[in-house]
Amino acid sequence: MMIFFIVGLIVHVVFFLSIFDIYFTSPLVHGMTPQRVPLAPPAKRLVLFVADGLRADSLFKPDDNGTGRAPYLRSVIEESGTWGVSHTRVPTESRPGHVALIAGFYEDVSAVAKGWKENPVEFDSVFNESRHTWCWGSPDILPMFAKGATGDHVYTYTYPPEREDFASTDASRLDTWVFDEVKDFLNVAKSNETLLNMLHEEQNVFFLHLLGIDTNGHAHRPMSKEYIENIGLVDSGVAEFVSVMDDFYGHDGKTAYIFTSDHGMTNWGSHGAGHPSETLTPLVAWGAGVQTAQREGSHKYDDNYLKEWGLETSMRVDVNQGVLPLNYLNNSQHFKAESIYANAIQILEQFRVKMAQKKETTISFLFTLYQPLTDSKQMDFMRNARNLIQKGQFDEAVSIRYCEDLIVQAMEGLSYYHTYDRLFLGSSVVLGFIGWTSYVVLFILKTHVSGLLVKKKHSLGQMFLCIGLLVALFLMVQSSPWTYYIYCLLPVPVWFSVMREFETLASLVRSVPSLPLSKCFGYFLLVTFGIELLVVSFFYRAMLTLGLVVLALWPLVSGLYTKAKVRSLSWMLSCLFLAVFPLLPVVGREPDVNYVILFVCICFQMMQVVLCAYILTSTHSSLQLKQGLPLFNQLVSWLTLVSSFLIPLLSSTRLFHRLLSILMSLVCVYLLLSTGYEALFPPVLSWLMFAWINIEQETMNTQGSSNRTEHCVKFITDFAENIDITKIRQLRLDDIRRSYYFVFFIIIAFFGCGNIASINSFDPASVYCFLTVFNPFIMGGLLMWKVLIPFVIVMCTFESIQVSTQLSSRSLFLVVLVISDLMALHFFFLVKDHGSWLDIGTSISHYVIVMSMTIFLMLLSVMTHILTSKRILIGRKRKMHFR
Repeated sequence: MMIFFIVGLIVHVVFFLSIFDIYFTSPLVHGMTPQRVPLAPPAKRLVLFVADGLRADSLFKPDDNGTGRAPYLRSVIEESGTWGVSHTRVPTESRPGHVALIAGFYEDVSAVAKGWKENPVEFDSVFNESRHTWCWGSPDILPMFAKGATGDHVYTYTYPPEREDFASTDASRLDTWVFDEVKDFLNVAKSNETLLNMLHEEQNVFFLHLLGIDTNGHAHRPMSKEYIENIGLVDSGVAEFVSVMDDFYGHDGKTAYIFTSDHGMTNWGSHGAGHPSETLTPLVAWGAGVQTAQREGSHKYDDNYLKEWGLETSMRVDVNQGVLPLNYLNNSQHFKAESIYANAIQILEQFRVKMAQKKETTISFLFTLYQPLTDSKQMDFMRNARNLIQKGQFDEAVSIRYCEDLIVQAMEGLSYYHTYDRLFLGSSVVLGFIGWTSYVVLFILKTHVSGLLVKKKHSLGQMFLCIGLLVALFLMVQSSPWTYYIYCLLPVPVWFSVMREFETLASLVRSVPSLPLSKCFGYFLLVTFGIELLVVSFFYRAMLTLGLVVLALWPLVSGLYTKAKVRSLSWMLSCLFLAVFPLLPVVGREPDVNYVILFVCICFQMMQVVLCAYILTSTHSSLQLKQGLPLFNQLVSWLTLVSSFLIPLLSSTRLFHRLLSILMSLVCVYLLLSTGYEALFPPVLSWLMFAWINIEQETMNTQGSSNRTEHCVKFITDFAENIDITKIRQLRLDDIRRSYYFVFFIIIAFFGCGNIASINSFDPASVYCFLTVFNPFIMGGLLMWKVLIPFVIVMCTFESIQVSTQLSSRSLFLVVLVISDLMALHFFFLVKDHGSWLDIGTSISHYVIVMSMTIFLMLLSVMTHILTSKRILIGRKRKMHFR
């Protein structure tokens, strides 16, 4: 079984990682010839302001009294600059947002493994192409652009990481620090001749990263006074800095200014997902070479934001990736034509390199060109566009439209070659998925049906060996990456194992002629419907409520209610109580510790829970009063977390004692990580789990597995008892129901109270009892453990069910594995790379969640076995050992 477990884990890790090679390969292309506009630029220097976490509506929307929150930037929009809305893409985090702004591409997903701090792939940026770049701001953002630059012309000035404290009395001081440092820098430059000469060179960039708004948004929410006042502080700081810059350069009119944001923020202070409040960010540009304010003649946007923001008369210009927004430029038609031509050639160069790379790694007769941009069509595009530019002003306007069409075609061509191998890799993964699931089903049948004939054909092995060699040769000829060998060769041994067991299925059909096919077909329909219900629940949480209501009726339908009314009533009530949670708002939107106080009233006799509730309420009270995180509260929180892994191992291994100990230890940690009603979720879930154990015992008694209830209770009394192998029974159709219940409860644990949103969207409020200084790994780990706590409760219950039903854990686990893999295969087909950014991110995250769940099932099964059956004995001859 250990070999099977290891092989299964490897197979699922491969399937899990395949999604990144298929959908998340790096979009970067290297080796292009740099393109430049042959005309003198209108600006000598650029100043880039990035207000981290600033929503578009928070900046543009007037206050209730009609006055603007940012009067200086408002005057720029109405008088001297051009404005619009920039659309970010999920994940709406700081690093990906800044990479998109400064480097011009959407970040590689592999950067998440480095906390969005380091460079997983080297990339070019505006800073790298500048003569000198000076940066001020966060130590989490600035170093990555200095590290990726060639030479030493990017200079960074950062404050200590400890200042990024969500419990800070005034987070806006981060922005004040930036503005003060920049002004001091310019004052020092006046007496430093070398620095002064550098500052007066062309192609210089000044980058001001302003983190205060984001920090105040996390700590106090975007509608708070702190967040709004921080916007006003940034606005006045920008106004003062512009004045200082103009004085420093003698009002030469050669400075361009851009003010924008990397991402927005939800009303409840989180970001990372694809809600419009997170993806819509402001963009304001003014200064040298930038179009002055234009009046809006007709509205081409249907979102009604212009009226809501009071900007109906100001022309709005939104921006998209890759295409130069000509409406932002204040220059001649000839300059615009040359600029868009350079933009088109630059993208066409990327297309050519991408096409050449793919052509080199594909057998010639299998290679398919992107027909809209063959070599001859590329030459025609370039020649015609250049001729139109040289002819004059009227033809320059035609040339601009011509280049814009070329950009569209080149971008589509880049996407075509970027996804060229997607169908091939996807087919290999699906083939491996189906083969693995088929093998697990046959493995279950072979294990639990006696008298089956097993024949092994040696010729079959030789045939699949030849197939494997042909596949490897094909990949070698195409110079494919080493990961392709894994995805394409994995189905070969999997399907060999399936075909080798083919006689098992035939023998099963012959040896069991009286198999109740109608009952099997009914179970098949129920399982299929159940799996579809689970899939739909990923999109609509209310479907979990429907599923729980249906489960509540199970004792009535099966007749158990007439034989065990108390247990059946407990099951029905716990299902109905738990069914309320999927209907409640997602956790974190409106923090409310009143739910926590209600939970404390229920558990007032449990001192540890009371202490944790006190820590939670006092911590949030201290943070609201801007007094910081109390050291005592922090110490108790970390001690509670550490002890939650040890206390269950000190308790008795008897069923009720051990499960109650596990529950109380996990509930204390979950309580410290709670911000609202989710504090009630683990107790209600545990109630249902105890009811499930009892109802399954009654089911086994009804079926005659045990002579009396006492026998069954005695069998499951102690987790540490050695199981009598003679009592282990064969798999039954009813075990499919138990396995499905387990998967359903796992989904409930994931989505029941919406705490999975804590992972999808970054909201540090849940970890304030443990730390308030920004640390993505520790905060992410705590949020992940919060998600896993209900998971562990269900896993421990399933361990009890396995013992009480006298079925080996391997058998039930394999049935669960089949159900999970069928769900994963379903979500694999639902993954998309088109449509809205929210749809793309959601489809991929669903597959990742299901595959992660399958892998976690394998790993957590070991952990739950230790939690339930092992015990630390203190005070014996040996001070400590496992029993």
